[in-house]
Amino acid sequence: MSRMVGTVSMGLRAPIIREGDDLAKIVVDSVLGAVKTGELTPRDRDVACMTEAIVARAQGNYASVDDIAFDVREKLGGEDVGVIFPILSRNRFAICLRGIAKGAKKIYLMLSYPSDEVGNHLVDLDLLDEKGVNPYSDVLSLEKYRELFGYIKHPFTGVDYVEYYSELIKECGAEVEVIFANDPRAILKYTKNVLNCDIHTRARTKRLLKAAGAERVFGLDEILNAPVNGSGYNARYGLLGSNKSTEDKVKLFPRECQDLVEEIQDRLFKETGKHIEVMVYGDGAFKDPIGKIWELADPVVSPAYTKGLEGTPNELKLKYLADNNFAALSGEELRNAIKNEIQKKDGSLVGNMAAQGTTPRRLTDLIGSLCDLTSGSGDKGTPIVYIQGYFDNYTND
Repeated sequence: MSRMVGTVSMGLRAPIIREGDDLAKIVVDSVLGAVKTGELTPRDRDVACMTEAIVARAQGNYASVDDIAFDVREKLGGEDVGVIFPILSRNRFAICLRGIAKGAKKIYLMLSYPSDEVGNHLVDLDLLDEKGVNPYSDVLSLEKYRELFGYIKHPFTGVDYVEYYSELIKECGAEVEVIFANDPRAILKYTKNVLNCDIHTRARTKRLLKAAGAERVFGLDEILNAPVNGSGYNARYGLLGSNKSTEDKVKLFPRECQDLVEEIQDRLFKETGKHIEVMVYGDGAFKDPIGKIWELADPVVSPAYTKGLEGTPNELKLKYLADNNFAALSGEELRNAIKNEIQKKDGSLVGNMAAQGTTPRRLTDLIGSLCDLTSGSGDKGTPIVYIQGYFDNYTND
């Protein structure tokens, strides 16, 4: 009888990771522990994944609010700073904002609306229509925003982020003025020193600001892109992808970790005789239909992965084959016809009607999203995710 189970994603429990831990050993031991208990039988082309958080923890990649303040002051002058397009997050951005505020005398905080970059809403779109506001062109002061929309709290966190961020800046000793706009150049009416905090649109934002006459422009990826007084850092992403660690410290996105995934792959091969792919994953890339949050607050889904995870899926759509090519068949005859069609596929299926509707995303983004949903972000205690059958298809028995 054919194998009944296809793709399986399982969270593996691991010890609490501390700075300096041998993470390669811990990941391999966790996989082998599941093998020993009979919960896992390794196969070629399995995927062993670890969350970016444990990689950064093992690296000791942390920085303090004062480290952030020092770098902001050095790069942006320590006077007026326009902080534009931050995401609305107590975990992701609030502690960074504390450091930024401590490195300036006045913050011009410019928020995108009706939502931030990753979908956290300030204002409902229908309310914008009702009030006759055009978010593409209208620049709103705090007073106008309050007059139009009042005090809106986030539906999940219960936080009014406009008030929360404003008070946080004041508590850190800086003045604050809040503006709402979606054109980055709107900030130049207030200051020529700009820290753009957007993630995936940061290159365009910097280009527009510099062309419009900004004097100092830095992205969040350029703050702590080198050590400050011995702090952690990320040469490529700076503060992007950072998380709150304590009330005055952030955990940064992990530094270079390609060697780590390759070492784990080598160790697993020696222990199991199987060729297992390995990757580090952060936020997945998917949108919540209720909260409208699309999750990807990290600069990339996967900062490091082994070579077998390069590329995109190359799959046929089974329901297309069943409804079109083999509409007259059923039962075992249909099953065999579809299997034969899959076995015949050769090279890229781009443009092939029978591949239409398959997910056009990179493998690492798809697998990383699966891992993020499997491990969660709370107390499951499974920072390692092991995936089997991802590269199987209907022909694999």
